[in-house]
Amino acid sequence: MPDFPENFFKRNGLVVMIIINKINREKGFTLLELLVVMVIIGLLAGYVGPKYFSQIGKSEVKAARAQLDSLGKSLDQYRLDTGHYPSNEQGLAALDTRPANEPKWEGPYLRKSVPMDPWGKPYVYKQPGEHSEYDLLSYGKDGQPGGNAESADITNW
Repeated sequence: MPDFPENFFKRNGLVVMIIINKINREKGFTLLELLVVMVIIGLLAGYVGPKYFSQIGKSEVKAARAQLDSLGKSLDQYRLDTGHYPSNEQGLAALDTRPANEPKWEGPYLRKSVPMDPWGKPYVYKQPGEHSEYDLLSYGKDGQPGGNAESADITNW
């Protein structure tokens, strides 16, 4: 502490108290400052959060379309090797494991096991299909036929 004249504190006591209070106050934030910061963070989260989560839903739909495309190509390769698509009973599992009585099977036709859709439900495979030689679809987020937006069916046709 610097040297002050003896009577400095007596004459300037108020100034010294103000300086000491200011030093003590600068050690932390006031409650008001913390509340203002929390309100700003809340407003930002309220604005950005819904936009972020809507993008996640769109990503799941895109992932389902990509998986359907990949499964479709694997089914086409299966047909080229065996001369027919897997039956309903064999299902998509025929892409991963050799079905009984299938001598021309050259699989596995997938690098990994048959995936679930992005919502954790199995893809639906129908052969013969109503729209093409086979139908391949996901019922979307709700797992029910029909729907709209993220709950809409995602199909190969």
